[in-house]
Order: sequence, then C-alpha cells, then structure tokens
Amino acid sequence: MNRLLCFLVLAGTLHFTTAQKPNFSYLDIFDLQYASDPQISPNGEWVVYRKMGFDIMKDRSFGNLWLVKTDGTAHQKLTAREVGESSPRWSPSGDRIAFSSSTAEGAEIYMYWVASGKVAKLTQLPFSPSSLTWSPDGKRLAFSMNVPKSPPVIAKIPKKPKGAKWAESPRITDRVYHEADGRGYIKPGFNHIFTIPAEGGAARQITSGDWHHRGTLSWSPDGSKIYFSANRIADWEYQFRNSEIYSVAVEDGEIEALTDRNGPDYNPQVSPDGKLVAYLGFEDKVQAYQTRKLHIMDIDGKNKRVISEGLDRTLSQIKWNTKGDGLYVYYDDKGNGKVGFVSLSGNTRKIADNIGGTTLGRPYPSGSYSVSKNGTMVITQTRPNHPADLAVLRPKSKYPSKLTNLNGALLNYRTLGKVEEVWYKSSVDGRDVQGWVVYPPNYDKNKKYPFMVENHGGPILNYGDRFSIEMQLYASEGYIVFYPNPRGSTSYGEEFGNLLYNNYPGEDYNDVMDGVDHCIKMGIAHEDQLFVTGGSAGGIMSAWIIGKNNRFEAAVVAKPVMNWISKTLVADNYFYYFNHRYPGQPWENFEGYWKFSPISLVGNVETPTMVMVGMDDLRTPPSEAKQLYHALKLRKIETVLVEIPGASHGIASKPSNLMTKIAHTVAWFDKFRTDKKDE
Repeated sequence: MNRLLCFLVLAGTLHFTTAQKPNFSYLDIFDLQYASDPQISPNGEWVVYRKMGFDIMKDRSFGNLWLVKTDGTAHQKLTAREVGESSPRWSPSGDRIAFSSSTAEGAEIYMYWVASGKVAKLTQLPFSPSSLTWSPDGKRLAFSMNVPKSPPVIAKIPKKPKGAKWAESPRITDRVYHEADGRGYIKPGFNHIFTIPAEGGAARQITSGDWHHRGTLSWSPDGSKIYFSANRIADWEYQFRNSEIYSVAVEDGEIEALTDRNGPDYNPQVSPDGKLVAYLGFEDKVQAYQTRKLHIMDIDGKNKRVISEGLDRTLSQIKWNTKGDGLYVYYDDKGNGKVGFVSLSGNTRKIADNIGGTTLGRPYPSGSYSVSKNGTMVITQTRPNHPADLAVLRPKSKYPSKLTNLNGALLNYRTLGKVEEVWYKSSVDGRDVQGWVVYPPNYDKNKKYPFMVENHGGPILNYGDRFSIEMQLYASEGYIVFYPNPRGSTSYGEEFGNLLYNNYPGEDYNDVMDGVDHCIKMGIAHEDQLFVTGGSAGGIMSAWIIGKNNRFEAAVVAKPVMNWISKTLVADNYFYYFNHRYPGQPWENFEGYWKFSPISLVGNVETPTMVMVGMDDLRTPPSEAKQLYHALKLRKIETVLVEIPGASHGIASKPSNLMTKIAHTVAWFDKFRTDKKDE
C-alpha cells in the first residue's frame, strides 16, 4: 500500500510539473541568449564568439566575448570586462585574439594573449574601427574607419556673444545619401583603410580620395597588398549599386582596379597560394532581384569566370579551404540557412543545415560560420525552438554536434508553439509555395483557434524554420500563425525572386491568399476568424490584402509604404527604386507608381485596421502610415494609429518596443475574436 501511495504521489507530482510548464512570455525575452560571430582557432581547438543577450534596465541588446573548446569544455568569458565586445579575430598562429570593444570615448581595438590571458588596448581612434583583419605574418592589423570631411559652407552669420543661447547651426548637405534609418543624419566623411602594428602604435591611412573603402579586407600572402571593394568612379553616388575589386599597396598606397563592369563586385578573398582572388557579384541586368554569384580571377585581374552557376542561390561569407581548391559559402535554400562548398571546377555540395538564429524578432536569415585550417567548422545553429547555439562539424562527420545550450535553463521549462512546414500550389501559375504554421502551445486539434497571417518584409527576403520571438508570443496568445514565402521571396532562385519586377504588389498577394485557403482546407483556419499583419513590405502586403478583399476580421498594418510616389521621394533610400523596382522616376511613371500603391485601394477597405509606425522611421516615414490612418478616418472605418516614440524602421530593436509591437497587435485582434466575444 505504501509503495502504491508513493507511486501515485510521484506520478501526480510529475503530472503537475508538466501541466504547469508555462508558455513563453514577454519578460522571457530578457532571459534569452544567442551566439553570434563564432571564430574558430587555426588549429580547430577553440572557438571565440560573441554571446548576446538583452539588458532589462537599459532596454537594449549587448554582447561579450566568450571562449569554448570544440569538445564543449572550458566554456568561459574571454575577459573580466563588463562592456560591449565584438569582432574577435584569431592571429594566424592562434596565439592572440584581436577584437573591438567600447570605451567611454568610443570603440577601440584590443588584444588578448591566449597563453597569459592578458588584455591590452592597442589604439586611440577618433572613430570606431570595422573589418578588422590580420596580416599573414601576424605583425599587423588592417581595418576600415571613417575620416570626416567638412560640410559645404553656404553662409556665415555673426558670432554669438559668450553665454548666448542661439539656435543650433543648420545641417547642410550636398550628398545623395545623407541620412540613414536607425542612424539619422550621416556626417560628411569617407571610410578609409588603415593599418597598425599588432603590438600597438600609430594607425596609418593607406587609401585616399573621396570614396568609401569598407567591407571585407584580404591581404596578399606576402603582406604587400590588401584587396578590398569600393566604388571609385566619378558618378559613384548615382551608380550606387556598382562596386569593383581593388588592391592597395600597403607601403605607398597605390591603388589598382581589378574589375570593371556595371554591377556589384565585392567580398574579395585571396587564395592561400596568392595566385587567385575569389569574389561575389553579378552583371547588373536592372531587375528586382539577381543572385550573387561566386567568381574567380587571377591575382592581376585576368581570366575572370563564374564557378557557382550550378547553385542558383545568392551566396555570401565566402572562405577558401586550406588546399585552395575551392571555397566554403553561405546561402539560403527554401527558408533554411546552409553552408556549402564550391570547387574551382564548379562542383557544389551542401555541408551543413540550419544556420541562423541571430535575428530573434522574426524568422529572417542570419548567422555565420568559421573554418579552421584542418577543416573543422563551427556554425551558429538554430531551430524553431531555440535561437543560435554553437555547433561544431568535424571533417569526417556527417552532422554537427552542439557545443552550447545557451537557453536550456529557460526554454526547457517553457511550452513553445510547434512549427510545421506547409507547401501548396499557387492558383496563378501552379508554382509550389512554402510557408510555416505555428500552433498555440498545448494545441488541441478539436478546438477552433483564430488564424493570423504574418507577412514578411523585404519583399526580396525570406522567412524560415528559425526561432522567432514574435511568432512564439503570438502563438502563446492563442493564435495559429501562418507565415509564407510568396513569389519574390529569396532562397528559391533568381527567377522566383524576380517575379516582382514592375509587379509589386502583384501575384504575391494571390500566393498569400492561396496559403490561407490551403490552411482552411487543412481545418486549422476558419473564414470567420482570419487576421492579417506584417511590417515594412509585410505592411504593404497587409494593406494590399484588405484593399483587395474583406475576408479578415481585423488587420494591423505596421510601418507600410502606402504611396510609392511620396515614399520614394522622402525615404532615406529615395534613390534606390527607379528602374529596379518600377520603370523610371515617379514623375516619369506616375501611373505605374500609383498602380502599385496600396492607398489606391483604400476606398475598398472595410476591415478594422490598426496602423503602427516608429516616429523616427526614415525608411517608411510616419507620413506613409498616416495616409492610411487619415484615409480610413475620413471613410469612418474603425481604425487606430500607434506611433512609437524613438523607434526607427526597426521597431523591435529595443526589447520594450518589440513587446509593444506584439502586445498592441494582439490587443487589437482580440477585440474582434469570436471566441473572445463569447467569453
């Protein structure tokens, strides 16, 4: 009897523990951690990476550098410093790690000595360094840094008296690109390449001229030249999509152009033997989307050829293998991040899946990898149930093994929504379209749930099977969430991504609605409980949807473009759209720009709509959101305007704003839920 009683008590306790496992909630955001920018040591024994988290008091993300052995042991913080640290880079011999770190005066370059664990600041820089790169002999570091310029002087006024409080001086610009979302006004100046001794000393500028020199840097094996990409042409501000590969002599600053074509050529990587340069790019055909291809040329710029024609995906993060007979590449395939290998003869093979998990708000592509001299690889690995952890893949292994479990203490004790992949046919042309469904925690198939469509931004971008705070919190609030990759999404090839050229929004609308109909046939969506939302391009699609049909109970349109004519001429990237999105400039193609503007359909809208925007948004300015809100008010359609102070286009860059975005969306939809009305 006692044994039976003990068993019943134990069983009841286990049942209680499982039943009480809470859903993922808003404040859990501040307990999330993820791995970023992993760098494996040359001998493959150690990984240094940036461990990221969220500061609940300062309402921001932060990151420090950590070390872990590739067998998963000796996981430790790199330094005792409690300040921001980033961009770790191993010396060629593996005895030191150079990195950037914040100080009261700004970011500086620091050095960590592996044997002693000592740390020293190497620089006193006026601006933050980027693209930190070791010379092959380990004696120097190269980096890129801004060099300021004086603004154009138009007028002078008398000097103010001492102690007088006059208005601030005006900002004066004559540049095409003069402001950036999330950054604001761009002070005049250009990025240049610098070198410093690895033991510290004076930083020496080796490039010159009024052009930007930034991005990936690659040294020649003998250390005499650095290869980089830039746009050093007279009309560079207007030919902004163009860039070329250059070399600069480290001693005398002589610059030589190695490529010359209309289109982006960038990310140069010199081969281990110094005979070849690999780079990414394409010949600009003037369309909405083109895949970035892997090219090879001789070190002097001759014998250029493409070697990745067999892989119809956009490539990035290229790295030579030690033998120099091919390169590792990152790419997205059907919403999943991959690392592959492309040989010099053009043969391609996949090496690892599930790269990503470093953009936690929504399930966008992200992540990175690093390879040691012996071919051991470390990746940032994600699945829908966890953000990026480190995983290591050894040369003879088929599958990576996990090195970290950064969120086990949190997510092992939360009930997450299950994520399911779905495929369906487009009613337009029979194409296969991919999407994902997130079910509420403890989903009951016999219960009727409200169904939320969440449209991705871009639109030349993709969602995938990656961890997402937003999708999980929507599911925790009792919604089935559907997020599709309609035509125009990346990771399905160039032709699929380019279907939006001069046709956006277009049949991508049909692809989204076909997904809704597919989910209705599955029995998980119901015609009287449909809701739709999305931000940026997702906001455009949401506004377009409610202008095309009245099937949804409510909508939340976040940071949309409502009028392509007004947006194109006031946004920070106002120069970007002509010809590559729609033919001509707005005044040359008024009818075309208006045809694809969601505001043209506002007379059809009957759906109750919340409009949301960051008040500091320079990409889709608040004036765009207000056009929708004001039009709906004039038409007496139920609507509210949510303006988020201090938020740029990336509303969710602050954790509190991420919570605000989700909570307001849920609160608006809850007003129109039939199951809520019945309570």
